[in-house]
Amino acid sequence: MKEKLKKLFAYYGPYKGLFYSDMFFAILGAVVTLVIPLIVRYITNEVVYFDKAEAGEAILALGGLMTALVLLEIFCNFYIAYFGHIMGAKMEADMRRDIFGHYQKLTFAFYDNQKVGHLLSRITSDLFDISELLHHGPEDLVISVIKIIGSFAILLAVNVKLALIAFAFIPLMVAFAFYFNGKMGKAFKKNREKIAEINSQIEDSLSGIRVVKSFANEKEEMKKFKKGNDNFVAAKKVSYKYMGIYNSGLGAMSTMITVVVLTAGVGMMLTGAVALTDLITFLLYINNFTDPVKKLVTFTEQFQNGYSGFERFLEILSIAPDIKDKQDAASVGQMQGEIEFCDVSFKYEDQNDRVLNHINLKVEAGDYIALVGPSGVGKTTLCSLIPRFYDVSSGAVRIDGRDIRDIKLCDLRNNVGIVQQDVYLFAGTILDNIRYGRMDATDEEVVIAAKNANAHEFIMSFPQGYHTDIGQRGVKLSGGQKQRLSIARVFLKNPPILIFDEATSALDNESEQVVQKSLEGLAKARTTFVIAHRLTTIQNAQKILVLTEDGIAEEGTHEELLQKKGIYEALYHRKFENID
Repeated sequence: MKEKLKKLFAYYGPYKGLFYSDMFFAILGAVVTLVIPLIVRYITNEVVYFDKAEAGEAILALGGLMTALVLLEIFCNFYIAYFGHIMGAKMEADMRRDIFGHYQKLTFAFYDNQKVGHLLSRITSDLFDISELLHHGPEDLVISVIKIIGSFAILLAVNVKLALIAFAFIPLMVAFAFYFNGKMGKAFKKNREKIAEINSQIEDSLSGIRVVKSFANEKEEMKKFKKGNDNFVAAKKVSYKYMGIYNSGLGAMSTMITVVVLTAGVGMMLTGAVALTDLITFLLYINNFTDPVKKLVTFTEQFQNGYSGFERFLEILSIAPDIKDKQDAASVGQMQGEIEFCDVSFKYEDQNDRVLNHINLKVEAGDYIALVGPSGVGKTTLCSLIPRFYDVSSGAVRIDGRDIRDIKLCDLRNNVGIVQQDVYLFAGTILDNIRYGRMDATDEEVVIAAKNANAHEFIMSFPQGYHTDIGQRGVKLSGGQKQRLSIARVFLKNPPILIFDEATSALDNESEQVVQKSLEGLAKARTTFVIAHRLTTIQNAQKILVLTEDGIAEEGTHEELLQKKGIYEALYHRKFENID
């Protein structure tokens, strides 16, 4: 816990000035609340016995002083509320930057096992609670400590016996708080897990809203949501039970202090051991004493919320990317595109069986290679090894004779362009989505890329042209239009190595012909890998590789493989002869 708190406090570093000023005004405000009852005691003990004229002047002066102190307290409270929250917001932004930056570093292997809703909750609700703790926690602690110690010291000076009676409740309150803190901590952590599950379920349902509506399954989605929501409420009930016991217990003890002090004080006053004015002072300071207790209650809740969120925050930051640059990784510019798989085997982390077994393959720069085979034999996985989305389990992948693990990831991926079946377009304009291929491209270069991808004509058919907003994930576009935008994006990137992952398999024949023409234009003079289920995308390939669970079973041109009458010929008759 010590190391975790050290990491938490490190976020105060850039904002030391704000932090110290916040603490200064928190201390000043606490001192003001301690001074005012002392002035009241002075008035009741001394000023009331002055002669009339002198008492009037003293009351006016002390009244002015107390008014000034109240105004000072108002300013202090405003400062810690406004600037303290600004400090908290800035630290929250720093944490969000750190965790989002870490998300960018994590690899496909991590995201294969994660739900977006869970990841989202760690960057939103968790961080808000952490920032509330970082802002309110220190000032609440400081204010509470000053008020409790200050009240105790002053009450001791007024009457030792009555002060000891008042503060006899402290050990009991501390023991009570310590026990239920632990209970609340576990309950709040459970709450975090449940709200993350709800976020994940909502994200999944809303992302697939078209599927939901097409099957008229809104009621089924509500059932799934209700189950998660009910689990969340059940978890909340446990935490609120402990919080209720905690708050009511401490509240009752605070009230009992007043009752006991008043009872004991009146008894002592009847014997002459305590003056009425001292009893009034005690009652004023008991309010000063119970306020910080309430602050500590609030702090405890904030701490449990914030600290459990910070633990989840650290869990993500502690996950090291399994694919990263070596310390001596080389920078490279434009590659030639010669690719070699040297005895490559691969298996996913959570699986025992290998997806690829001892693959040996050499592809010359500019070659057009097609990959075919049954589903699940590793066609997409083989291509995913080229840009190091996954690392080989054994063997090596070389580009231009260099092991790709010795090349900087950014440079490697800048040399690889990918067109997938499931095109992802970002919310925004057509111009922004094409420019994603090269962020420093000019508008003219974007238009040229769109023309090369046969996309310019349909783009200009929209009233706003390249500035047309395409909606979330490009929902306003057809499948063929989205695919051509993704091809334009790769044209703009202009990489020497291309991967087409079933890029036309989801399109109708007319759209496929247009997209295929765009793909052929893009593939010219580039090393190209095509994963395809349709004849039109592979019949002109310089080499077709037939993958099975045992590796590359056959290779050759379309005609050569048909003549062999092997696996490819069987796949051809099964899948392709009726397609055209």
